Amino acid sequence: MATRTLHRRSRTKEVLTRLLAYLAILVALILTLFPIYWIAANSFKFDIDIFAVPPEWLPRNPTLKHYQEAFIQRPFLRYALNSFLVAVGTTIVSVVFGTMAGYALARFHYPWQWRKQVSFWILSTRMMPPIVSIIPLYLFFNYFQMLNTKSALVIAYTAFNLPFATWMMKSYFQDLPVELEEAAVVDGDTRWGAFLHVALPLARPGLAATAIFCLIISWNEFLLSLIITLTEQSQTLPIGIAGRVTQYNTYWGEISAAGFMACVPIVIFAFIVQKHLVRGLSLGAVKG
Repeated sequence: MATRTLHRRSRTKEVLTRLLAYLAILVALILTLFPIYWIAANSFKFDIDIFAVPPEWLPRNPTLKHYQEAFIQRPFLRYALNSFLVAVGTTIVSVVFGTMAGYALARFHYPWQWRKQVSFWILSTRMMPPIVSIIPLYLFFNYFQMLNTKSALVIAYTAFNLPFATWMMKSYFQDLPVELEEAAVVDGDTRWGAFLHVALPLARPGLAATAIFCLIISWNEFLLSLIITLTEQSQTLPIGIAGRVTQYNTYWGEISAAGFMACVPIVIFAFIVQKHLVRGLSLGAVKG
């Protein structure tokens, strides 16, 4: 009898724990997805309906007015193209160099404690607030006449993404057994060949996770683009969206339409690499 009672209590506790976990997940989903839904809903409303009291949870009279104003009457497509080129370029450069640097830190032997010191120095550069480097970067790009260019944004974004990419890939390569690369070298492959043919294919989950984080950071970057670019030909989407907050009015409809469309490329990319991303987030998470 006592055993049966303990079993019931244990089962009841297990059910309650599971219900609480589901409830916590539901709350987290609502908090995460509601802002995106609200932006999407406002993008299809007329201006007067956006501020309706009580609020309209669903657009009663859907309209594409704000999308027309944002992407046809105003150069938001140009902003989006600039963001795409800068984000993709930054991600490629950061992942390529971060992968090679991370592999070097994970596999090569250094005298004394240089590996730890260099690794910490690389990570410490990521701790520096971007605003600290604004004036030096501005003077640097102004001297080389690179202001208002996408290449300047790629260089600036890469400077802040590269330490993050290096540190992440270092952790992923440390999780891989070095015996596989040693076996490839014994079979006649070079160190570079072992990296390309053995280590790199096994690190694809890490590459996916690093790439999507670099892409998100580059796509959403605001401060550096605000200072380095001043013209519509070179400004990115966050600057274009912020530009709809003027001295006399705030165009919430256009901001909602452009903001919602700005989420779409990142979501699509996340779905494409989600198989590698989920595994990549769990690898290298505790090693450093």
